[in-house]
Amino acid sequence: MCGIVGYIGARKARPILIEGLKRLEYRGYDSAGLALVHDGRLTIRRAVGRIHNLEATLDHDGAEATLGIAHTRWATHGGPTETNAHPHVSADGRIALVHNGIIENYRAIRTFLEQKGVPCITETDTEVLAKLIGHFYNGNLEQAVRDALHDVQGTYGIAVVAAGEPDRIVAARKGSPLIVGIGDGEFIIASDAAAIVAHTNQVIYLSDGEMVTVTRDGFRTTTLDAIPVTKDVQGLEFSLDQIELDGHEHFMAKEIFEQPQSLANTLRGRIDVREGAVHLGGIAAYARDLARARRIIFTAQGTAWHAGLVGEYLFEDIAKLPAETEYASEFRYRNPLIDDGTVVIAISQSGETADTLAALREARQKGALALGIVNVVGSTIARESDAGVYLHCGPEIGVASTKAFTSQLAVLVMLAIRLGRGRFLSQNDAAMLVTELARIPERVAGILAQSDAVRAAAERYIDRENWLFLGRGYNYPVALEGALKLKEISYIHAEGMPAAEMKHGPIALINEGMPVVFIATQRNQYDKVLGNIEEVRSRGGRVIAVATEGDTVISQMAEHVFFVPDVPEPLQPLLTVIPLQLLAYHAAVLRGCNVDKPRNLAKSVTVE
Repeated sequence: MCGIVGYIGARKARPILIEGLKRLEYRGYDSAGLALVHDGRLTIRRAVGRIHNLEATLDHDGAEATLGIAHTRWATHGGPTETNAHPHVSADGRIALVHNGIIENYRAIRTFLEQKGVPCITETDTEVLAKLIGHFYNGNLEQAVRDALHDVQGTYGIAVVAAGEPDRIVAARKGSPLIVGIGDGEFIIASDAAAIVAHTNQVIYLSDGEMVTVTRDGFRTTTLDAIPVTKDVQGLEFSLDQIELDGHEHFMAKEIFEQPQSLANTLRGRIDVREGAVHLGGIAAYARDLARARRIIFTAQGTAWHAGLVGEYLFEDIAKLPAETEYASEFRYRNPLIDDGTVVIAISQSGETADTLAALREARQKGALALGIVNVVGSTIARESDAGVYLHCGPEIGVASTKAFTSQLAVLVMLAIRLGRGRFLSQNDAAMLVTELARIPERVAGILAQSDAVRAAAERYIDRENWLFLGRGYNYPVALEGALKLKEISYIHAEGMPAAEMKHGPIALINEGMPVVFIATQRNQYDKVLGNIEEVRSRGGRVIAVATEGDTVISQMAEHVFFVPDVPEPLQPLLTVIPLQLLAYHAAVLRGCNVDKPRNLAKSVTVE
């Protein structure tokens, strides 16, 4: 959940490290720091807050260095203070380390070090690893890192440098992503490709239990037991302009408004309107296994979990397959029952979500066919799944997921149609769904044109600290997602739930002026939703509705209505979520919140 950057080459390291940190700041932003190796010594700088605070500490010291490591932090152990910020150093100050992950046995290591006369002064788990490497160091940094990691329990992505080895960076990973960018006479180590793409699109991905030693002449990868590993060089699938703001005030706004294009990219080459067919090459090798599937389990966290809930409706409705959705953090610990014919589908934007990855591994160990739905090519979930489908929606920088969510929904629709055709879905029904799915990008563009009207509604209610989001059927998960978005970036307390659940307790919360958002499209249970709206109105609640174009009834019952085109019910979540994304975005801006970097959150949750 932190950002790591390392550089070795002919250029000055400091500007490259600072630029890389800025591109990774969405992964962690409560403190930052860097370590530069020059003239046989380390220059360490740390600062609390954003990267510009770190820049303010820089002077001529270390400015000429051509090797260094840097870090932007999202605190786990210890608060956001300069002392707790990375890099951490060995007891003699000659070794520096940056770390993403959690050292689970850090207390035991700390006790060991203190018994050896090595004091620890921070509240972090990372410090003990830096000092443990220093304890083992005898002039060979690679061996010292290897010896230390054999004593470590937990997760890590690390980069380490030593003052006495000015031509070497040692890095390793277990459960936390790390990649190496290969440039022209230079190398960049990072936890995310965003820090690399400005310099090269050629990378290698480290796997769990692997180390890489990078010098000015090349790199060498091994296991922790020093067994050589050959890595394939791969190309990054996005460009620098995709991670720039491109005229937008925030990345979240950019990514909301990119959805017509990102959805088109997700669908491209995968749906055949003329034939009414879906082609998913990533699962083709397992077509027979999927045809024999008897049960589907979706596992995910956060927004991806909401996509899984929609998937549950899709697979039971379209493919007639029993389906359920599990929080990955619960699935991995409850000894889940995996029967023959069970398919587990892990959903994750980053492909590195720690809980989801662990759930995937648990499912495979128990014999399930494991599929991944991820956005990041080469990510751990992508590599460890039996098969899967990439989103291809482009990089998502905003912490609050938007375009990745709608692309996840689009992939789930395609999967449901693909599996449904081998079971009970007729050619005519499949063709109808594929035809309508192909039109979704242009329909999303039309909904986005209502942004100013959504902003006006948000402005009216931003002083209210409690909201409800209500939906039924396919739109129940959309209500959950709308509430989550509002909570994440505007810090307004919001709850999403099935509309019928409101009167089983939560109706007690409704008072004069409370905003209640209804997804009230004209499909199944529409009349029941209208009844729920009346219950809210009679208690003084203010109704904001997402409704079907042409619905004149809803306009008489709601203070604000945002209209979406009439589409088959399985496709509705792709449209009804758009006004809710805009609502959360505008509310956050109007409240003066940091939209792209909400407090206490990070983009990719790679720790438990």
